[in-house]
Amino acid sequence: MSFYSLTHQDKFCKARLGKVATEHGEFETPCFMPVGTSGTVKAVSPRELNEMGAKIILSNAYHLFLRPGTEVIKKAGGLHKFMSWDKPILTDSGGYQIFSLALLRKISKDGVEFQSHIDGKKHFLTPEDVVGVQVDLGSDIMMPLDECVHYPCAKDHAEVAMEKTIDWANRSKKALSEKPCPHGYRQNLFGIVQGATYEDLRKDCARRLVDMDFDGYSIGGVSVGEPRELIYNIMDFVVDMLPREKPRYLMGIGLPENILKGVESGVDMYDCVIPTRYGRYGTAFTSEGKIAITNAPYIEDFHPLDPECDCYCCKNFSRAYLRHLFNVGEILGLHLVSMHNIYFFLEIMRKAREAIAVDRFVEFKREFLGKYNRDEN
Repeated sequence: MSFYSLTHQDKFCKARLGKVATEHGEFETPCFMPVGTSGTVKAVSPRELNEMGAKIILSNAYHLFLRPGTEVIKKAGGLHKFMSWDKPILTDSGGYQIFSLALLRKISKDGVEFQSHIDGKKHFLTPEDVVGVQVDLGSDIMMPLDECVHYPCAKDHAEVAMEKTIDWANRSKKALSEKPCPHGYRQNLFGIVQGATYEDLRKDCARRLVDMDFDGYSIGGVSVGEPRELIYNIMDFVVDMLPREKPRYLMGIGLPENILKGVESGVDMYDCVIPTRYGRYGTAFTSEGKIAITNAPYIEDFHPLDPECDCYCCKNFSRAYLRHLFNVGEILGLHLVSMHNIYFFLEIMRKAREAIAVDRFVEFKREFLGKYNRDEN
């Protein structure tokens, strides 16, 4: 069984259709992965994710390592059983969280020492340790420990971080080959391309990772403060460095316009906390753009969030009711809007795949964004 199969490429751009096969099922690409950082997609149950058509979710090794601890999850039979999700799971290494959330951290060639953002307890993790954590979790796809730098970043600093990322990737691949999954199935490891905004560093990193022959490749270190056009330039440049026969994952990019630009450039996989984070604060994504449901204009608006959407929320509840739920502090409101947002993102990807299949992705993107951004034009 091939891990990734490229099934079609649009004739007029680099957008492509593919299929990824894991021990917990297949999923089609391009795809969006709802984020379940701590073993749960916030405010949404696995049953609801199934009903909405989610085929893969993302969890975070850093957060699960700290709470409840990987030993607990291993004893439960792995993360799939622990959280009652029988489809594929991708786990992020937690490298970004270590560098952004930890109270104090010291980076060396051996690994990272950090203090937990939860209780201040000190930990030290090597790339081999991070692979071991994800092996115990039993994820289908795992990310190696990498060093992500913020924007702007001096080139010499970016180069040091890139070299460390490459070394850690090599060590991670070796560690996985020596540590079979205790849950009895094959796990897949992606390489992460770093190099900040420097094309020569990105090219060198991609070339060396491709030589190591990972199961797939991620574009890391984007959306860390740089302008949108610079993100797009990095993405376009890196994609051309990656093999066609392997899946490509753009880490942490999550607004519809960003995702569709990525699809047009040939990226296959996306994740972001935006759908549920925005949903918890009353912002809904609709075919005509974002709306803040707590605003006064919706007091007597008895239309659905999005008349073009057939999710459970839009088929059963009005904007006025949803506004009421948020204003009286009822958690049903954040649950419903979070569900709607995830459904909306999954539908974007489903429609994108349909458009690619008939070589009209460029038209689909133009039509979608023309309506979605209408109030901004």
